[in-house]
Amino acid sequence: MDSSLKAYLEMLRPPLAPMDLAIPAAAALLAAFVSTGEFPALLPLIFAILGAYCAITSSYVLNDCCDIDVDSVAMPYRPLPSAKLSKRNALAWSMLLFLFASIIALYLNPESFMVLLAATAIITIYSAWAKRNTPFSWLFVGLAFGLVPFGVWIAISPLGILKEGPGMDISSIILTFMICITDWGFTNCDASRDVKGDIEKGIPTTPATYGIPVTAKLVAIFWIIGVVLSILLGLLAGLGAIFIAAALAAGTWIILQCIYFVRNPVPKRGDQLFYQSANYRALLFAVLIIDVLLRIGY
Repeated sequence: MDSSLKAYLEMLRPPLAPMDLAIPAAAALLAAFVSTGEFPALLPLIFAILGAYCAITSSYVLNDCCDIDVDSVAMPYRPLPSAKLSKRNALAWSMLLFLFASIIALYLNPESFMVLLAATAIITIYSAWAKRNTPFSWLFVGLAFGLVPFGVWIAISPLGILKEGPGMDISSIILTFMICITDWGFTNCDASRDVKGDIEKGIPTTPATYGIPVTAKLVAIFWIIGVVLSILLGLLAGLGAIFIAAALAAGTWIILQCIYFVRNPVPKRGDQLFYQSANYRALLFAVLIIDVLLRIGY
């Protein structure tokens, strides 16, 4: 029982939890701040964060179900290749997480539910087809994850199409593109650390097809764009000096880490940058949350 429980929890990627919670929390608070200048209702805020987390982790579990053969080479210790959990149970776990996310999205705003369906369809295409058929499968991942904060945003501040609300704000678009583009870098770091298994199994990821040196340069370009968008987000959303300073400092740091990856294009460095990128996002959005709370008087 203990072993199975640990396996289920492990599939949620605990090291990425700070990022996976900070992004929807920041999106919800920022949406309320931009649209009303006030703190959102507590229950919708909690539900929005929980629903987004379930949606994100559902995609992690689904991806693991589709990658058992690859993980058996690069990461044999994971729950599925190590047989700690069956594929059938893992698929049921993914569906349960998606069901939770769907119920929450429908409760908050039917517009958010439509976004959830779109994001789930895109990430399913990635896991089930794109990753094994094109070196540009990361495009699907970025699009899916970029929709997550957008779905949270409209849960708090509806578009006014299916539920009365203030309409779309430019800040929500900047945030969506920021997560989308940086996720392209994030995903390619992940592929770089798994390149051995991908090559052995014939998976045409970008590093397996074009090499890690080319991939590292792509990663650096994506993160530079993401840092610029983070600063633009702060300016357009009316955030204060705390967030702008953090965006500049943390942005400089992550760009330097990308440059180091370009100079040392090896799987180990891709693995390090993968977790550094997650920590960068967690820190940046934690500071955004603090900045918003201070500006609305909490």
